[in-house]
Amino acid sequence: MGFFNKLFNREKKEKLDAGLQKTKEGVWGKISRAIAGKSKIDDDVLDSLEESFITSDVGVDTTLKIIDRIRDRVARDKYVNMNELNQLLGEEIAAMLVRPEENSEVQEDFTIKKKGVHYVIMVVGVNGVGKTTTIGKLAAQFKKAGNKVVLGAADTFRAAAIEQLDIWGERVGVPVIKQKMGSDPAAVAFDTVKSAVAQEADVVIIDTAGRLHNKVGLMNELTKIKNVMKRVIPEAPQEVLLVLDGSTGQNAFEQAKQFVAATEVNALAITKLDGTAKGGVVIGISDQFKIPVRYIGIGEGVEDLQVFNPEDFVATLFSLE
Repeated sequence: MGFFNKLFNREKKEKLDAGLQKTKEGVWGKISRAIAGKSKIDDDVLDSLEESFITSDVGVDTTLKIIDRIRDRVARDKYVNMNELNQLLGEEIAAMLVRPEENSEVQEDFTIKKKGVHYVIMVVGVNGVGKTTTIGKLAAQFKKAGNKVVLGAADTFRAAAIEQLDIWGERVGVPVIKQKMGSDPAAVAFDTVKSAVAQEADVVIIDTAGRLHNKVGLMNELTKIKNVMKRVIPEAPQEVLLVLDGSTGQNAFEQAKQFVAATEVNALAITKLDGTAKGGVVIGISDQFKIPVRYIGIGEGVEDLQVFNPEDFVATLFSLE
């Protein structure tokens, strides 16, 4: 079993390295240029680091926190040379990233600790961030890991959303509970969890509409969906997953702010990191909202959606072993 775990981790790490290449070049490339020719970590180096992180979409508040941590470490350790800087950055940033609770049901290989607990994931996010695609990839990964999965098409605002989820269901081979466009989203969610219980499903994933023009309306809709699911599964939803497009940089911060205000988000999925140098947004959003990043999307393939591992992420960014 140990060999297969190592094989899985190696393959996952290779995909992560490839998927984060642009971000690595953007973040660490800027830092390398900023400190080129320097012999020690002084105020000039720290100023250059600050600029590098801010322009890499880490965010101002988180950047200042990182710089303070580095300044404290340098003062405490008395002497830190430039060769040790990336190790130091990696350690401090890894410590800042919020981790899922230790009792989380979802493992890194998408297995569920307790079979048949009907683990319900309610997925939220604006249209265009890859929300439905993320749901499809999650369904594929959970099924591959041996879980029985049911999907619910509760984004009834757009016919295209229902159709897209239906296509994913057929492709992956999992049932999709749906009604016609314009139906009550809460009714779809209710039917989905009832069906999941009847089928003894392990994982239930509910798609929701991504409208932000009326925050009060969105809040009411999502609250209603959660309440009707609790009638069938009292613990549901165990995960309210906000999907964000990593390539949008600071716009992702604003979306996170809106959805965190509208509902009780407790997990993040950050998509499209393979096509952007703005992956530093992962660090800033996790730190600012104190919500764990659960999944990251680093490519088009189903298996390019990974359960997020903070240590692997930081090791890739800073070329750490």
